[in-house]
Amino acid sequence: MEPLIQVRGISKSFSQGRVLKNISMDIRQGEILAVIGPSGSGKSTFIRCLNGLEQVDGGSVVIDGIKVDKTASVAGKVGMVFQQFNLFPHYTVLENIVRPCRTVKKMPKQEAETLALSLLKKVKLSEKADQYPALLSGGQQQRLAIARALSMNPDIMLFDEPTSSLDPELAYEVFDTIQSIAEENMTIILVTHQMHMVKQFARRVVFLENGSVGFDGTFQELLDSPDVRIRQFLKKIYA
Repeated sequence: MEPLIQVRGISKSFSQGRVLKNISMDIRQGEILAVIGPSGSGKSTFIRCLNGLEQVDGGSVVIDGIKVDKTASVAGKVGMVFQQFNLFPHYTVLENIVRPCRTVKKMPKQEAETLALSLLKKVKLSEKADQYPALLSGGQQQRLAIARALSMNPDIMLFDEPTSSLDPELAYEVFDTIQSIAEENMTIILVTHQMHMVKQFARRVVFLENGSVGFDGTFQELLDSPDVRIRQFLKKIYA
C-alpha cells in the first residue's frame, strides 16, 4: 500500500535563510508522528508545507495521490490546529463549528448542528455550547479548535505546538483529546516540546535541527541515541 503522505526532498527558504533542507519521509495511514527539535529548526514550516500553507521551493509533497502545490488543495483531507486558537469570538461555541460546516461543506443547518453537538461531546464541551470563546479556559478553547478542525472530516490532523500557551493541567486536557482522536486510526503529525506526551502516544519521532532530519525512529530509540546533539537536547527538555 502506498504511504498516505510522501515527502520527497523538500526545501524551503525565507529571507533569513534556508529553513528546510532536502527532507524526505513517508507517513502511513494511522501513524502518529511527533516532530521535535530546538526552536528555529523548521518544525512549524515543515508541517505547514504538508498542507500547502507554505509552498516548497524544491521537492514535493504528495498526499493520498495529490501533489500539494498552488493548483491542488488538500484542505478537505488535512485539518490543522495552531498554537493560537483562531476561534470566532462573536460566535458561540456551537456556532464556531456550525458556521464552517455550513460555509465550507455546504451542510444543511440541522445536519451541521447535529455534527457540532457530537463533536462537542467528543471533546467534552457539550455544556459550553451556548457560551462564547472568551468565557472558556485556554484548554477548552484549544479543544474547541480541535473539534472545529474535525468537523471537516479530515484524514490527517496536524498540530503545531497546540499546548505551548497552556499550563500543564490544561495541556493534559488537550493531549487527552488528541489521544482519543489517535485511537480512531487518524493520521496525526504533532509538533511539540511536551516530551512526556510524546512518550505517551507517539509511535514515531522525528528530530529536526537546522532544517534537516537528525533522527527518525521510535521514542525508545531516541532515548538510546548516541548522538551528542540529541542527548544535549533531551537533557534540557526531558527529565
